[in-house]
Amino acid sequence: MKVEDFDFHLPEELIAQTPLEDRTASRLMIVDKKTGEVEHSYFKQIVEELHEGDCLVLNDTRVMPARLFGTKEETGANIEVLLLKQGENDEWETLVKPAKRVKVGTEISFGEGLLKATCINELEHGGRVFKFHYDGIFYEILDKLGEMPLPPYIHETLDDRERYQTVYSKEIGSAAAPTAGLHFTNEILEQIQQKGVKIAFVTLHVGLGTFRPVSVDSIENHDMHSEFYSVSEETAKVINETKANGGKVIAVGTTSTRTLETIAQKYDGEIRAEQGWTSIFIYPGFEYKAIDGLITNFHLPKSTLVMLVSALTTREIILNAYNKAVEEKYRFFSFGDAMFIRPIR
Repeated sequence: MKVEDFDFHLPEELIAQTPLEDRTASRLMIVDKKTGEVEHSYFKQIVEELHEGDCLVLNDTRVMPARLFGTKEETGANIEVLLLKQGENDEWETLVKPAKRVKVGTEISFGEGLLKATCINELEHGGRVFKFHYDGIFYEILDKLGEMPLPPYIHETLDDRERYQTVYSKEIGSAAAPTAGLHFTNEILEQIQQKGVKIAFVTLHVGLGTFRPVSVDSIENHDMHSEFYSVSEETAKVINETKANGGKVIAVGTTSTRTLETIAQKYDGEIRAEQGWTSIFIYPGFEYKAIDGLITNFHLPKSTLVMLVSALTTREIILNAYNKAVEEKYRFFSFGDAMFIRPIR
């Protein structure tokens, strides 16, 4: 299967640069999983699409203000550091700009010395490992000095940081938001629960590999990045009971999907409480064992996310829906509109 098979024409003006004032005001394209039939609606309608006995699965990760701007101790040169993955003993895997200026031993100061870092390892593609030095609590300092790491296709500044967080975000650790969840408000979640729909939470800390283009011609040769996930006993119980009782499991976002499918593939469809690292790559031909339906945003052409969504139905159905979205001027990507792949009932 070729990466080119997942290409479509996307005019640049359809890439949403700012979030809508009302989270629920975005449009919702409903795609029938079996027939591919498309309906146009608004996100508030999602309440009507969920049925008593279903389970909605949300990723409760919280985005770190992971973009830091500092200066090299010896020269004063400006350096941008993006935190990606936390190691032990205050060590972090990061992306650095300009990377060529940062070698092992380079020392960088942030916030006039409030936070300092020493480069201890060089990785490929501009990656560096830093050991950080500070007094106090790291995440409090990060909150003071860091900026939100908005995706590379967003060029506007974000006035309110919380608009790049879901309303239920809790577990800090992501370098990007699980953006399908940005459409939900506490009010809509309450309405969903009142219908008898269970809500369950998983955690997957989103890495920047999400935005990395597929650089091989053949999909099978692509190496996925690795991300940390965690599922509780309570969540596993709720999802397994939903399936046993004939309810549908609806994942909110590709991150929730990848978490559940990582576990379900191991245990023949059963969800168990566990945590670990996943590099699962889902593309057509994959047999879903955990989820029945999916709420997601509109993704980049030729991306692993378009491939994942296509695997839940068919490539033809998804590309047809995407072409309709372009025709109807839906808003794309992180701050854009939503799609619901309606499960077969």
